[in-house]
Amino acid sequence: MFTNIKNGQLAKRSCVYQKKKKLCESFLQILWDEGFILGYKTSRRDQNNFKIFLKYFDNETPVITNIKFVSKPGRRIYYSVKQIWKIDSSKVFVIFSTNKGIKTLTDCKKYKLGGEPIIILN
Repeated sequence: MFTNIKNGQLAKRSCVYQKKKKLCESFLQILWDEGFILGYKTSRRDQNNFKIFLKYFDNETPVITNIKFVSKPGRRIYYSVKQIWKIDSSKVFVIFSTNKGIKTLTDCKKYKLGGEPIIILN
């Protein structure tokens, strides 16, 4: 899904389509809450797809400039609560997979949760 969003923004598209899954919906909700996308909804043409509306600064530069995948199937990385507190939340935006669901870095600090970092957005 994140590669689809990244490629859509490189091609300066206004929206992209993504297969509808619960995990994707939780990621999209976080991206929408933090202001990285304009929104998302179920597509009218195909009920099994999300229509994701991409966001740009001054209709030219994309809001999401860099997406880095941290933990991969071949190399899993986990952070404890102590390690999460060492990450500066003002410089980087990290999405974690925790035992309480998909959370942002600030939520992990707030609820004292550790987990697996999925992506880093700049």
